[in-house]
Amino acid sequence: MSELCLGAMTFGEDWDWGANEATSRAIFDAFAEAGGNFIDTANIYTNGTSEKMLGDFIKSERDRFVIATKYTVMMNPNDPNSSGNQRKNLMRSLEASLKRLNTDYIDLYWVHMWDTVTPVEEMMRALDDAVRSGKVMYVGISDAPAWVISRAQTLAELKNMTPFSAIQLEYNLVERTVERELLPMAEDLNLSILDWSPLGGGVLTGKYLNANSGQDNRLNKAEYFQQYTVERAMQIAQVVVEVAEESGCSAAQVALAWIRQQSPRHIPIIGARNLEHLKDNLGCLDITLNQQQLARLNAASDIDLGFATKFLRRLQNLFLGAATESLDLSLHPTSEIILGRQ
Repeated sequence: MSELCLGAMTFGEDWDWGANEATSRAIFDAFAEAGGNFIDTANIYTNGTSEKMLGDFIKSERDRFVIATKYTVMMNPNDPNSSGNQRKNLMRSLEASLKRLNTDYIDLYWVHMWDTVTPVEEMMRALDDAVRSGKVMYVGISDAPAWVISRAQTLAELKNMTPFSAIQLEYNLVERTVERELLPMAEDLNLSILDWSPLGGGVLTGKYLNANSGQDNRLNKAEYFQQYTVERAMQIAQVVVEVAEESGCSAAQVALAWIRQQSPRHIPIIGARNLEHLKDNLGCLDITLNQQQLARLNAASDIDLGFATKFLRRLQNLFLGAATESLDLSLHPTSEIILGRQ
C-alpha cells in the first residue's frame, strides 16, 4: 500500500464543510497520479455520499486500489439495529457499502468504534464470516481500548478466526496519549497503524496561531475538536511552524513527517478539501527531520505516560539491570525483556 492513505471523509458537501464532486475527483486523481492507492472512507461519511463518489472514481481500475470502509455508527435514528458492532448491523452495513462503492469486495473493513456492549467473540466471528464469504479481504478496528483489541486478537488466534490487520486511531503532536497502551500493543501484535487527524484538526498547520483568524472550521463546529484550541496545542503548533521555517517546508509537512518517523507501521490519513492542501501534504514524503528537530517536537508535546510504563522506566535499572537502559519500555512488554526475548 502507499505510504499515505487518502481520507475520503471530505468527499461530499452533505456535512457543510466537504468538497464537491469535481473537487473530490481532482483530489482523488492527484493522489492516484502521485502513486497513492490506499483510500479510507466509511458508510456514515457525508451520509453515504463519500462511498458513492469513491465507487465512481475507482470503477475503471477497481483492483488497483486498496479500499477501506467502516461500519458501526448509526445510519437510521429510527432503527436501533442500524448501529453497533453486532452481527446484523455488520451484515446490513457491508451489503450497503458494497452497493454504494459499486464493488464486490472491500480490501479492509473497519469496526468504526467499540460500542461497549457487543460481545467481542460475536464481533470477531461476524467479521470472520465476512472474510470467508469473499466480500472482505482484511479487517481492522478503529477507536477502541487496547484491552478490547488485545482480547479480540487473542480470541481470533485461539479460535482460528480472521485477526485484525490494523488499527486506526487519533495520533498527532497534540494527541499522543495513545503512546501509553495502544501503540505498544500495535508493535507487539504486529498491527499496522492508521493515524487520523494527523494535523490536529488543522491546528498543526499553524493557521490558527492568529487568534483573529476567524476561520470557519471543524474546531468551531465540533465540540470534540475544541481540545485543539487550548494554549498547549497552540504552543506545540508554534514549535512546528518554527521547525518548518528552518527546514524550508510547510508546518503540515513537518507534522506528518514526525508521525512517519515514529515507526514504519504508521500510515497517516491525509484529508483535503482542495487540491492545494493535498499536494502540500504529499510533500511530507520528501521530508526527513533530524534528531535535534525530533527532540524539540517531542519535548514540546511530551505527555505523562502514566502507570505502569512510567513506574517501570524509573525502576528498570533496579529490577532489570543497566543493560536495559537503551530499551524503550513503551514498545517492549516488560515480561519479554525479563524472559530475554528482546
